[in-house]
Amino acid sequence: MSRISVVVPTRDRPDRLAVCLAALEAQTATDMEIVVVDDASRDARAVGEVVAGAPRARLVRGEGRGPAAARNRGAAAAEGTVVCFTDDDCEPVPGWAARLAARLGEAGVHAVAGPTRNARPENPFAAAAQTIASHLAEASIDAAGRMRFAPTSNLACRADVISALPFDERYPLAAGEDRDWCARLVGSGRTLVFEPAAVVRHHQELGARTFWRQQVRYGRGAYRFRADHGTLRRPEPPAFYAGLLRRGFAEGAAAGALVCLAQVATAWGVAREALAREAR
Repeated sequence: MSRISVVVPTRDRPDRLAVCLAALEAQTATDMEIVVVDDASRDARAVGEVVAGAPRARLVRGEGRGPAAARNRGAAAAEGTVVCFTDDDCEPVPGWAARLAARLGEAGVHAVAGPTRNARPENPFAAAAQTIASHLAEASIDAAGRMRFAPTSNLACRADVISALPFDERYPLAAGEDRDWCARLVGSGRTLVFEPAAVVRHHQELGARTFWRQQVRYGRGAYRFRADHGTLRRPEPPAFYAGLLRRGFAEGAAAGALVCLAQVATAWGVAREALAREAR
């Protein structure tokens, strides 16, 4: 089996990072390393202590330039032929890394992603946020199981792929950089496939204010992505939004209402980014 490297960018969440690393330590893959990139946490010592408690993990220091730069730094430090990405508030299920690596061993597969599921069903903000992200990814899957987009909470690729196609570090926020990477991957003729058994549980600690800010940030990233790829005038089709609303209300009335509110926040983020670009 190929050696697996798991890259985890982190910033200011040592408690959540500890849960993530415990899940990674429990992976069934035997030849696996964990590369934690501390993207300039305020309490670097706390992050270091958490990483020191995980036998498979080692620490790389980032410069606070955002998750795209942190992932690139982690991938450059990785020793595996398979590079998996997840986030510090995520909890991959046992067998996650092995399943992703197995798919990457298939002919013609360059990258693979699994489903990310909400681990906070009692929190309508977390339910709404995960519904939006999952719908965007899963709506891109075709009949052959190929994808056009997958979030970096649950993504893997061959080491030569991330070396040739690093994340664009001009995306400073946790927004849009994953869409850009996937678009460049697919645009290069490489294949991204879906592996339904490689599940990651997402522990988002969101309230009203942090949910709004997250969705505004996603809007800013969406504008940057669409401007970079020449798709500003090509919005998603009505069926996409109809499916999103159905999926949101299937999580409950509160989550459905928040999915609707998120569209307002995203539009506000798009407008903010457009104005900022004009000002520059």
